[in-house]
Amino acid sequence: MDEPGPFRYNGLMQDLLQEISLLSSASATLDWDQETYAPSQSVAHRAKQLAYLQGRIHKLQTSGAFRDGLASLDPANQRELTHRYERATKLPQELVERDSETSSLAKAAWSEAREKNEFSTFAPHLTKLLEIARVKADHWGFEDEPYDALLAEYERGAKTREVAALFDSIDTELAQIAAAAVEASSSIPVDFLHGPAPLHAQQTLNLEVAESLGFDFSQGRIDTTAHPFCTTLGPADVRLTTRYEDHDFASSLFGVMHETGHGLYEQGLPASDFHLPSGHAVSLGIHESQSRLWENHVGRSRPFWEKWYPRAQELFPHLQGISLDAFLPAVNRAAYSAIRVEADEATYDLHILLRFKLERALLAGELEVADVPAAWNESFEKLFGFRPKNDTEGCLQDIHWSMGGLGYFATYSLGNINSAQLFEAAQKDPEVSSAFAKGDFLPLLAWMQKNIHRHGSTLFPQDLMEQATGSKTDPAPYLKHLRSRFIR
Repeated sequence: MDEPGPFRYNGLMQDLLQEISLLSSASATLDWDQETYAPSQSVAHRAKQLAYLQGRIHKLQTSGAFRDGLASLDPANQRELTHRYERATKLPQELVERDSETSSLAKAAWSEAREKNEFSTFAPHLTKLLEIARVKADHWGFEDEPYDALLAEYERGAKTREVAALFDSIDTELAQIAAAAVEASSSIPVDFLHGPAPLHAQQTLNLEVAESLGFDFSQGRIDTTAHPFCTTLGPADVRLTTRYEDHDFASSLFGVMHETGHGLYEQGLPASDFHLPSGHAVSLGIHESQSRLWENHVGRSRPFWEKWYPRAQELFPHLQGISLDAFLPAVNRAAYSAIRVEADEATYDLHILLRFKLERALLAGELEVADVPAAWNESFEKLFGFRPKNDTEGCLQDIHWSMGGLGYFATYSLGNINSAQLFEAAQKDPEVSSAFAKGDFLPLLAWMQKNIHRHGSTLFPQDLMEQATGSKTDPAPYLKHLRSRFIR
């Protein structure tokens, strides 16, 4: 195994890596600002700023000095930076800058389209992003289909055919579990969950829970946005975001727990290696394993609510008089939903299967952009039994395509599968399991820090999973978890 540090590199390479790191974190800061506090009229200039920074980063990553400096790195970082160099040198700088500017403008158009419930507002931008994605895939090259080239940006070492085969092996059982869970949940009352949820009370509970799980607020914060996300702006600057519903405190809480999972991973990476791959997460499939673990395996468990339900009752008085035994089935109730981020565990992956299918069809030219709403609604009805009320609840609900994130969605289900496998492995540690039963989740965090976080990108995702759990990604623990939670 290639262990992190100590690192050996020449002075010029160190300067290059530091400059790339500073430019990347500056770009992330501008992007975070655009999604949170930037005025709407700032988008055009912000797009040019981001395009300039990405162009500068690309120029440095493809320079002769960068290529020559690779030889001075330790094996793990040399492997990862060589991979990045080879992919970067295949893309013209003009394409990199155009990609960045196009996605910045597309995000603003997507937000406007959602407000108007008008896919046609976003469609021209998606067309441009799709064209760029195809060009990038052609430049990078691929074995079987263009999607391979894009998936590789998010899941190191993965092949589309392997992911498709994995999904095909479980899609029937996922659909059966979802149907059985929805039927079993149909008689569970949930109306009592909805009641006055003042913003300050939600913010208080969110902060207290995130802090108790180990998130360090001296190195991070929570802000408000239209689409929750987590981003890292520096080695001691991790930003979580959420959105609030004024009569549903649980929506924001579970969103914050999800993003806290991402944030804990980021805060658990070696800060001294921030400018190196060893200081960064290895893949989104691993990143999502962390967010889904804390959101679902922790946040929807009885030990968690035995600890936190009294505090929730204090902050949200409409819960007083409702027993924990009545509350728990309600927060774990399965029901088909049009909205992915609000979906329960039992039905969530159906949303991903839909997006994975549509993305591949778009990239292959088998689906035209203009036909996306109809294709979405038709596929959705086959999976869920009903159609979204409008495009905002349908094909416009996610920000990912506007970010140029084609190839991203598959990692959510990979994350679900990995989360159950990692949680099962961690629970075999007596210290972790006994503390968990008492509502103490810090030993679980320590297990993740030791087995996942500290390795950064020094191992491929599948090698990391095998080292941590004894096997590569295996859907069996995930299916077992879903059956146990929803079908008794």
